[in-house]
Amino acid sequence: MIKIVLADDHTVVREGFRMVLETQAEFMVIGEARDGLEAIHVVERLKPDVLVVDLMMPGINGLEVVRQVHNHTRVVVLTMHDHESYVLEALRNGAYAYVLKDATPKELVEAIQKAAIGQRYLSAPFAERAIELYAQMNNAGDDPYETLSDREREVLQLAGQGYSNQEIGEMLKISSRTVEVHRAKLMRKLNLKGQTELIRYAIQRGLTPNQR
Repeated sequence: MIKIVLADDHTVVREGFRMVLETQAEFMVIGEARDGLEAIHVVERLKPDVLVVDLMMPGINGLEVVRQVHNHTRVVVLTMHDHESYVLEALRNGAYAYVLKDATPKELVEAIQKAAIGQRYLSAPFAERAIELYAQMNNAGDDPYETLSDREREVLQLAGQGYSNQEIGEMLKISSRTVEVHRAKLMRKLNLKGQTELIRYAIQRGLTPNQR
């Protein structure tokens, strides 16, 4: 039995995918999440074999969710975003599969089956070229973003969406002072000067799909 958690900010979408997956005798959907932070918490609590996650969700996006959970849960990214750069980032962050939302149910089932046993699956338009570029990317120079801690990445994404230190603290369950410290550290590491540069960086990095 493959235990699965679904993470997508649209209830109708989650219900639709649950119906598709539960037609498979080997699949069991054991949990759902509506945003990135909830996805991380649900995975930590339920420890599924596979997380099926949307790329762009409120708060923490799917790419950061992948990076934080991939060491103990295989991840299938299920999204409408078909740009090659997203595929490459998903692979680099530890995803095992990348499936477009207009794929057939059979493709999604195959992606989950492969991910569960540690094999990669990419939607047809990406397969060969994406893996080739992924290999090249891993040989590229250091990226300052990779030096950020998990918490600094979370603060960056939320700050890039326009949330205040107090609001971020409430979402992450830490003090606003701690948020301020994390913000200062990440801005120093990324060589950013001020909120405008932070927001611009977050947008360019694809971290802020739901800006306020």
